[in-house]
Amino acid sequence: MWVFLVVSTLAWGIAEIFYKKGNLAHEKYSHLKTTVYVGLFMGVYATIILFTQGVDLKAFPLNFVRYLPVAACYILSMILSYFGVRFLEESIADPIENTSCAIVPILCAIFLKQTLKLPVIIGILLVAIGLICVGIFDKKGKNDRTAKLGKKLAIIAIAMPFCYMLLDAVGTFLDIYYTESVENTFLVNVTEANIEHTANCAYELTFFLVAVGIAIFLKAKGENIFVPKKDEEKTTKESKIYKALAALFETVGQATYLFALSEGTGVAAVIMGSGTVIVSLILSRIFLKEKLSIIQYVFVAIILSGIIVLSVV
Repeated sequence: MWVFLVVSTLAWGIAEIFYKKGNLAHEKYSHLKTTVYVGLFMGVYATIILFTQGVDLKAFPLNFVRYLPVAACYILSMILSYFGVRFLEESIADPIENTSCAIVPILCAIFLKQTLKLPVIIGILLVAIGLICVGIFDKKGKNDRTAKLGKKLAIIAIAMPFCYMLLDAVGTFLDIYYTESVENTFLVNVTEANIEHTANCAYELTFFLVAVGIAIFLKAKGENIFVPKKDEEKTTKESKIYKALAALFETVGQATYLFALSEGTGVAAVIMGSGTVIVSLILSRIFLKEKLSIIQYVFVAIILSGIIVLSVV
């Protein structure tokens, strides 16, 4: 179990770096091309799982349709994330995106009538304070982005991780609603052993179909997705490799995390909630040369402490 969790943490942290390097600000459809790469990798993995992990094949088409609202939230959030990272520092985007865990308890309290315990309230407050203060002390970053991108695009860029945060939170809430109990799930003919694999296959095959649709759109636009052209800039050629690596590590993280969850561990959320952010922050500093101010790192640490509190409780 621990091996799966460690691999997931590292894989998703590494994927964040390749997402940043692969999504170029000047490449108009860069985020959509990344979506195609990720969808293709996920499609291959989902097909393997579909036939090897005891998923009920007869019931799967119906489960695929029923799981579409959850898959839609996850996929749209990721596309928006790919768009935002074209213009935004990974060190800013990733902590914001992973605070979706602060929204989930609120949704559970509102719609599932669950009570917010004091530690949960403290965790939410820590995340909220950290988010607000990181934004306040990002004055230099905001000025740089405005000067480089223009005011409108700079605002859109910083909005993307927040959109991801909200959509991912809704997706996670729905995922809990769908997969927490075999007796109360919307899915049919599932067991404790295959419910998570069934849901994951539905999500990843939906991602694959979205990728195919986007690929057709890009082809109609005359865009080159996979094979580098001779006259392409070196950075554009390299971005294709980075997109493929990001998709590979994203899928590896998804696969290993799913097997860790199938072990029934509660510590998975702790490690994934905070560990991935820590890995991506360290790698951003080393490989992307991103550097926040000391006060921003302090408030990022507060965000991480809030994420850990929420994951533990």
